[in-house]
Amino acid sequence: MWRFVAPQLANNHTVICVDLRGYARSGVPVSSEDHYPYTKRAMSNELVALMDELGFTKFDLVGHDRGGRVSYRLTLDHPEKVQRLAVFDVIPIAEAWALADTKFAMTYWPWSLLSQKAPLPEKYLLGAPDAVFDNPFGGGSFGPEVKAEYLETYRDPTRVHAICEEYRAAAGLDIEHDQADQKTSKRITCPMLHLWAAGGPLDSFYGAEGGALGIWRKWADNVQGRAVSGGHFFPEENPTGTTELLSKFLSA
Repeated sequence: MWRFVAPQLANNHTVICVDLRGYARSGVPVSSEDHYPYTKRAMSNELVALMDELGFTKFDLVGHDRGGRVSYRLTLDHPEKVQRLAVFDVIPIAEAWALADTKFAMTYWPWSLLSQKAPLPEKYLLGAPDAVFDNPFGGGSFGPEVKAEYLETYRDPTRVHAICEEYRAAAGLDIEHDQADQKTSKRITCPMLHLWAAGGPLDSFYGAEGGALGIWRKWADNVQGRAVSGGHFFPEENPTGTTELLSKFLSA
């Protein structure tokens, strides 16, 4: 998804792109009954270890959707590591579940479907992988070659199980980790940027909470952001606009 943005950022930054556990061609560790290996905490710890191995004691962090959730968890758990945080089209997991209503269930259907007990969601994904990318939430975001690459993940039973485990973690331990931080008033203290899709769910769902930015301000001391043209996958659909906003933030 970062194939257009990353090369532009690399003109002025060292860029390290990773796929999360289970996704694309990343590792697929064995899960556990509580799904901990696929929690955002487990993934963020792995990323910190990776960056230490590469010699980066501090870094800027950018994540979209599931990666955005790993990114804010990493920032909360390892505040000394993150200089700036940018998350795209996402709010904290505990907030999303707490504010869930009919619109949420109908729009973000993977949250409720993929978190069901195995093997129900695995069978759905393996039986109709194209349906995941043809639904309105992601339709029209990528061409046939890119779609074919994505679909390879959804034809692999091991990876499909890993993806479902990540969603199960998001319906369990990830909520508990967020709630524990809320109880202790732990906050994101580094500069933060949130971008979301103009006309998308985050542009309209949370008016009573002050929108997506209003929600993030409950979690972060210094957050800015705005809507960006393009759908949920706007780094693919609008890479120039995305890169301009991100570069400005990272250079501030």
